[in-house]
Amino acid sequence: MKAFNRRLALLASTMIIAAGALPSAARAADFRDRLAEDEIVYFLLPDRFDNADTANDRGGLTGDRSVTGYDPTDSGYYHGGDLKGVIRRLDYIQGLGATALWVGPVFKNKVVQGAPGHQSAGYHGYWITDFTHVDPHFGTDDDFKALVDAAHARGMKVYLDIVINHTADVIQYKECAPVNGQGKPCPYRSKADYPYTRKGGVSGPAINAGFRGDDVRTEDNFAHLTDPAYAYTPVVPAAEAHVKVPDWLNDPRYYHNRGNSTFKGESSLDGDFGGLDDLMTEHPAVVRGFIDIYGGWIDRYGIDGYRIDTTRHVNPEFWQAFVPAMLERAKSRGIPHFHIFGEVADTDGRVAILARHTRVDKLPAVLDFAFRRAVVDTVAGTKGTDRLALMLDGDALYEGGEDAARQLPTFVSNHDHGRFAFFARKAFPDAGEDEILKRVILANALMFTQRGVPVVYAGDEQGFSGGEDRAGREDMFGSRVPAYNAEHLVGATATTATPSFNPDHPLYKALAEMARLREAEPALRHGRSVLRFASEKPGLFAVSRILSASGPDAGREVLVAVNTSTQMVNAQVEVGSQWTSFTALHGRCGPAPTAPGSYAVQVAPLDYVVCASGEAS
Repeated sequence: MKAFNRRLALLASTMIIAAGALPSAARAADFRDRLAEDEIVYFLLPDRFDNADTANDRGGLTGDRSVTGYDPTDSGYYHGGDLKGVIRRLDYIQGLGATALWVGPVFKNKVVQGAPGHQSAGYHGYWITDFTHVDPHFGTDDDFKALVDAAHARGMKVYLDIVINHTADVIQYKECAPVNGQGKPCPYRSKADYPYTRKGGVSGPAINAGFRGDDVRTEDNFAHLTDPAYAYTPVVPAAEAHVKVPDWLNDPRYYHNRGNSTFKGESSLDGDFGGLDDLMTEHPAVVRGFIDIYGGWIDRYGIDGYRIDTTRHVNPEFWQAFVPAMLERAKSRGIPHFHIFGEVADTDGRVAILARHTRVDKLPAVLDFAFRRAVVDTVAGTKGTDRLALMLDGDALYEGGEDAARQLPTFVSNHDHGRFAFFARKAFPDAGEDEILKRVILANALMFTQRGVPVVYAGDEQGFSGGEDRAGREDMFGSRVPAYNAEHLVGATATTATPSFNPDHPLYKALAEMARLREAEPALRHGRSVLRFASEKPGLFAVSRILSASGPDAGREVLVAVNTSTQMVNAQVEVGSQWTSFTALHGRCGPAPTAPGSYAVQVAPLDYVVCASGEAS
């Protein structure tokens, strides 16, 4: 009977993939029932996605770009994308196979900031002043509600990008006041050299009597921290005295005020992130305040998860209080699988660094920078496939082990560190366009077939190939930025000067096929990962995704074999000895093992195959 059921399941999977239908409804009558690893996430920055309402391009402000923040010809300013634009492109997003939408921060930002000659706008959403309302450049609170409701009506979840570590740069320091338009640097001043109980250094006059340090996180202790001028003298410009919402955020006592972070040691937690006002997240009032703020967004809109910016720059105790509060708030709203994942931006991909924040901070998940690093090294690089194996070995370090690793959002491109295609071209400058396209497809194939939650960054499916930071934040709607329009897109002769919503683009079609495959095959979402082959050289990487011993597809094995080299691979790989047949889900797969427990794979250069077990002996 098990063999018969398995044949039916295999036939159903194959038919679904071939037909191009998404079986989401079949495996979850209600989208709320889906687990984190069941999702395929599409990430976008509203300003760069689509402009459906030109009336909000300037955020209701009048004047030049220094006032409105709007300049569609400059990569550092608002371009006009809005929430209505996201709504009208939901067909496009869902057609790609996405089941969840991760939206960049939508909160009201400081419009323009930066030193003279180095100004830019808050189009990205990370310079927040009002944590309770939508930035007028993106639309209104009602527009955000309409987006969430429209996504939910389609069975899609909505994850919101949030910030807690810092606000916009409003607080200035007297010691660094601009002179002739130029400000002096504000280097980080440590707690040892500038203790909370002295003004301006260890030799200064006594202040904050009775304060026992920021590691005593009680209301009574922090009631003694009344003077914030221990390291620098914070000054709030009169015009911005109440610019932050809620109003408690305007009080300098709730900030560290120690100058710019070096991103090392104590400054990584207590320093200003590039001048942004660093919140004192040890303070009980700050903990309460943010639980109230972000609990309110769950209550008002029924969103399905939070991506948390700059997680590693906030003390663990904050997350230990915040995360349970958000999960409880979501459950009370009827959201049982609220997905929280933090940004721990370790570009070296060190699993120990990432995993620490799941064990110490108790974050349910973090963005999988280790996966990204391994894929860049092997598919946009020349390292052996043992780099991918090393990444999988690290899964044991996460709190909850491999089960937890299946909840990690995986990605190959993002808005801070550039697009995969950029690194592929950089590593292989003499490669032809066909090879670069194959490398981009292969990188995504790894993301869709390995453990974790695939995240597609808007534009990757249209061949965008920009580099780090602003260079990789291209417009999906017709761009007016010369650098964007000069970009050589992968798999297309078009440029970003025209709208990039082409469902016939080879990358869009390839990713949509991968999404259908993942949606149809439970082992690719829930199966444990068993390494079958890796090497110190480019070439074969093979992993079996195996379902648990219970359920209708108990023990089902799906073998994924990828070839990171430019030569054909022919090899025998180990599989379960019980299987007597296999069926192709992607690529060419032999009908049966060569011998019990040994299966022959043939993988073309820069390609992949997915083979599913059938009959068992």
